[in-house]
Amino acid sequence: MRRRLVAVAALVLSIAACSAPAEVAQAPKAESAFVMVQNLDVITEWDPATSYSNEIIAHQNIYETLTVWNPVTKKASPRLATSWRSSGDGKVWTFTLRSGVTFHTGRPFDSAAVKSSIERTMKLGEGAAYIWDAVSGIKADDPLTVTFTLKYPVPLDLVASAGYAAYIYDTQAAADLSTWFKAGRDAGTGPYTVASWAKGKEEELTLTSYQDYWGGWEGPHYGTVKYRVVPDEDRAWRLLLRGEVSFVDRLSPRLQAKAESNPGVRTSRRPSFQTAMLLFNTESGPMADLRVRRAVQKAIDYRGVIKALRGAASPVSGVIPEGLLGHVPEQLPEQDLAAATRLLERAGYGPAGRPLRLSLTYAEGDTDQEVLATRLTETLKELNVTLETRAMPWLEQWDLGKKRGQDIFLMYWWPDYADGYSWFGNVFRSESPTVFNLAYLNDPATDKLVDTLPQLSVTDRSAAQRGFARATTRVLDQKAAAALPWVVNYQRAFLGGIQGYDDNPAYPDVVFVHGLRPSG
Repeated sequence: MRRRLVAVAALVLSIAACSAPAEVAQAPKAESAFVMVQNLDVITEWDPATSYSNEIIAHQNIYETLTVWNPVTKKASPRLATSWRSSGDGKVWTFTLRSGVTFHTGRPFDSAAVKSSIERTMKLGEGAAYIWDAVSGIKADDPLTVTFTLKYPVPLDLVASAGYAAYIYDTQAAADLSTWFKAGRDAGTGPYTVASWAKGKEEELTLTSYQDYWGGWEGPHYGTVKYRVVPDEDRAWRLLLRGEVSFVDRLSPRLQAKAESNPGVRTSRRPSFQTAMLLFNTESGPMADLRVRRAVQKAIDYRGVIKALRGAASPVSGVIPEGLLGHVPEQLPEQDLAAATRLLERAGYGPAGRPLRLSLTYAEGDTDQEVLATRLTETLKELNVTLETRAMPWLEQWDLGKKRGQDIFLMYWWPDYADGYSWFGNVFRSESPTVFNLAYLNDPATDKLVDTLPQLSVTDRSAAQRGFARATTRVLDQKAAAALPWVVNYQRAFLGGIQGYDDNPAYPDVVFVHGLRPSG
């Protein structure tokens, strides 16, 4: 699952020092494949209704949504819908659909397909299906018009651009769609369709162009997209230098500097909507004590960690990153060891009290998270606290977390659509069984506040912003359920001949390959 990951183990590269930039062997001009390197398996779930993990990097090239978030305008832009309008109360939304679109199965895309896709996603109720919770009815008014009636207003144009659970797919592709998808098949409208899938293999997934794609194929395009799983960061870098791969999605700070000076490599460094989160076990163990949670919050060397990551991270203020509704500026956390010591001693621990032992899990292979875990271990040791850290594959870490198996759960989070609600609705709202509320926070006051946010985001954005600020204060200050040490800066490297790449923070690690222009 994604957070993950997905979520999320970042690919960190290192390379032996050299006196001059290595020469990059560009792919032959006749080569039409775009090859993306990952350090994790690409596909966890094939079904577009329930997908909620790393497969977003492929699914966004196979499937499409009604709208897409535009990082320039910071609004939803047309995709499968060409226009839309909402009623004055925000409870009725009508979308006009793009004509001439077909699914990879050959069947036409129309309003009935939109209705059946979203209704199936809602019925299954998995992954990010919650994004449609406000929908009470969907009507196919005519083949190219679809109307959503809502129980309460939400920004449905943003919801329809979500990276998960918003895909439109051919529900008539098979009688048993779930089984059909599991075999590695797809039923999207996007520019690429599945050519082959080899689960567990290095060359895991290959996509090929869908020749009837509505966006067309005039001019230079990549006809093939390949996803390779290469956990060895040194080898991944060598593959890029040899021109055998096209794109590496994360660089170490040292390698970023080298890549930026290499004439054969292009680089991109952008702020993201992805936050690192330390989720504290509020339910059981020593961290169930509010004083201990606050002590750990204050023991973190926020500035030191960001400095150690050398450009891979930026300070975070509050819960929601800058650029989204709900961001609370000027709430940068600071290390305060004196206050941490006092809080621990009040709880009976600390240098003058009983020794304390805590456990922390983080993503295997993520050296950024490892830096934080190592530095926090050293800091807490001075306070008579032993922090046992454990790097784990994401799915194993997540399974352990759902069983309340650690005191501190380190992971990344980013929004399902470009709005701040996702952090509070998924991570800090009460839930049973546990999915992503890995702080196990069960606070009716927080829940009540969070439940007002989607509607206010449409009816009164100023009130919504105030609500997000109150929710931030309650979660981080009053409940001390978490600490957020940084916002990720995406650092990419790709072959110099690739044109048209742009990082869209609403779709983490996604390369929209149809929009690229290969050299030659």
